[in-house]
Amino acid sequence: MENYIAVMLPIILPILLGLFVLINPVYKHNRRFLIGTIIASGVLIVAVTVSALDLENAEYTLFYLTRALPIDFKIDVLGRFFTVIVTTCWIAETVFSFRYLPENETERRFHGFNLIVLGILYALGFSGNLMTFYMFYELMTILSMPLVIHTMDHEAVMAGLKYLFFSFAGAYCALFGFYFVQHDLNIAFTEGGSASVALLGDKAPFMLAVAFIMILGFGVKAGLFPMHGWLPTAHPVAPAPASAFLSGIIVKMGVLGTIRTVYYIFGADFLRGTWVQYTWMGLALFTVFMGSMLAYREKILKKRLAYSTVSQLSYILFGLAAMDANAAEGALLHVLAHAFIKSTLFLCAGAMIHATGKIRVEDFKGIGKKMPITLWCFTIASLGLIGIPPTAGFISKWYLCVGALRSPLGSLSYLGPVVLLVSAALTAGYLLPITIHGFLPGRDAVVDTEPVHEHKTMVGPMIALMVLMLFAGLFPGYIMQFIDAAVSGFGL
Repeated sequence: MENYIAVMLPIILPILLGLFVLINPVYKHNRRFLIGTIIASGVLIVAVTVSALDLENAEYTLFYLTRALPIDFKIDVLGRFFTVIVTTCWIAETVFSFRYLPENETERRFHGFNLIVLGILYALGFSGNLMTFYMFYELMTILSMPLVIHTMDHEAVMAGLKYLFFSFAGAYCALFGFYFVQHDLNIAFTEGGSASVALLGDKAPFMLAVAFIMILGFGVKAGLFPMHGWLPTAHPVAPAPASAFLSGIIVKMGVLGTIRTVYYIFGADFLRGTWVQYTWMGLALFTVFMGSMLAYREKILKKRLAYSTVSQLSYILFGLAAMDANAAEGALLHVLAHAFIKSTLFLCAGAMIHATGKIRVEDFKGIGKKMPITLWCFTIASLGLIGIPPTAGFISKWYLCVGALRSPLGSLSYLGPVVLLVSAALTAGYLLPITIHGFLPGRDAVVDTEPVHEHKTMVGPMIALMVLMLFAGLFPGYIMQFIDAAVSGFGL
């Protein structure tokens, strides 16, 4: 019974609360009651989740699809790590949404699905086997679509359909791999994986191809080339809180799926030194460079940030592909750093668009005179994304480069850090001009200097995420202990 409460309550509670918000007619014309319920729900969910995280290795089987396919949940260090990040970013974007969203019926729909998706994300973090992860991975895609199509205009609906098409294509690749994995390997997430040449025999080359297809499948959600196209389409049309959650958290479930596949199903020893590792790393490095170049050329602010997400997520995939302990530590730290940084950047962008009604980068000249707190948060988060000390982005990229140089990958060991440095320079090129022109628009610029009231429910979440990002950079030892424990399960 204790395991059931510890494992299932963080999953079931947000889903039930979300359904209650969606179907309860009381909320239709009572915004204060809605917001009060969401705040109370958030406090309750956090309390339950923190209690659950204290019970490591708690397990519970919900039911069996077949005798060989249990829907199984287990709390391990990796799942706890992702769950803490999910909870933190969810609180920030939810508080921000109270002021950002218009006071109408769509607000209730947003908060309802926002709560349900939170429960689904907990289920993904606590999944104990590949079948459970796949089932909730599909549910995450379906139930997060209303966040993308929130405005319900033609552009949003088309973006939502593209999001579904790409996500389902990736999930079906994972399902294809699952079909073969269940016959020859253990579908339960096992530290270090269960595949080996000795075990698979003549099937080993085919299972390498299966592993690669699954990596590509989960890579769709993580924006890996060539299936990255949904990100720059979906992010600009979604409301800023949804964009922050999509870019900061939901895309990380593709990363989590990749980790579970590589390190908990197949194993690093089975994949290391094969064509799968080299091809995967090559795609990740190409995506890093391509995403940075596309972001550098993009003129629409939220679309620029979406291309940036494409690039930065492949930093994480590059670290995982190196199959080195230091690189894996850097990858997990970059999961945390990017979640906080990109959530901050999207919230800042949303606040500026909300205040001005403009969307293009050149339209925000002089915005620092109207919204100084927002632009300062944007600036510090930008420095973190570039990798300037003492931010968490600097520490994560340091570990990534050290791990790459230590890995026996031939020329890729040196090419990787070079690409990361070039990408950092491009990141500075597409983010810092926004700050420079925002504070120093120039003598000839026509700037509206009338100040904008920066509401505390909008700037508060930005400041909180920014402080957490700086704390992770100034005092990384506290976080690295947790990350080291997670990486110890990778079998590196």
